[in-house]
Amino acid sequence: MPETPEQATERYLRSGEHDAHFRAWPGNDFLARVHCGEAALRAALIAAVHSRTLHLAFPEAVINLDIVAFTREKVAPMVRGLFPACEQASVLDLLERSVILLTPATIDAQLQSTPWLATAWDLANLYLAGLGADLLAEDAPGLLGLSEETTCYLSAASFDAPGRFEDFLVHEAAHIFHNCKRETIGLRATRTREWLLEIDFGKRETFAYACEAYSRLHALGDGPRERQRLLAEHEQGSMPPDERVDAVEYLDILREAVAARNGWKRILQRCSPPRAARRPGPRAV
Repeated sequence: MPETPEQATERYLRSGEHDAHFRAWPGNDFLARVHCGEAALRAALIAAVHSRTLHLAFPEAVINLDIVAFTREKVAPMVRGLFPACEQASVLDLLERSVILLTPATIDAQLQSTPWLATAWDLANLYLAGLGADLLAEDAPGLLGLSEETTCYLSAASFDAPGRFEDFLVHEAAHIFHNCKRETIGLRATRTREWLLEIDFGKRETFAYACEAYSRLHALGDGPRERQRLLAEHEQGSMPPDERVDAVEYLDILREAVAARNGWKRILQRCSPPRAARRPGPRAV
């Protein structure tokens, strides 16, 4: 038996999954069914979020935050360390416009406008988790931040990180470097420099976690000696909770970064794709 609209809606709210053909909804053609089904699922998602947050107060300190100025202050050291002076203004302009704080004033519009229904479901859970509300499913990921292409989404809880060496904004912003092409923001691209930063696919999370931790070491430590002391403290604590990140490699990268004159560049070097071997030229005869 085919799904009814009610069953399809319940499945989406419970799992974030939906029929890509929207066969549960009426319509004379595919586009009509998509339009009807998407509107129904997004409306149900917004209603579910409202019902779970009806009596919850959003932190005033966060809701009144100037997110553009806050973002610029957070990411400026990373941008200055990773990009030449002539490119820094363009990259900073991109990043400060890329961070969206999910608040009662922004959540509905984000759930309506984000292109993918799966992302909308993730954003709903991100918002709910930030307020300590019940998630849409027991196995929904308890996210604090999320990046998609050149947009970073942050919840209220991301500003109350439990660890001294955590910074979710820097972490998510670091992912933009491998998601945005240089030409998109008017920077010159070459055959080997298509993206803002060329980061090995398998080390993207390592790069983001290393940038996150190094930003905290840089902010908390006045000088190399103090940063080395802070790194030793960090080594005794918890490591990135991500199976894609090798803890030994992650710490080794941070040790090199702390000891280097420009630690950001050292992180990038360790996470860049391997260089292709040069082909030998023709031999003279």
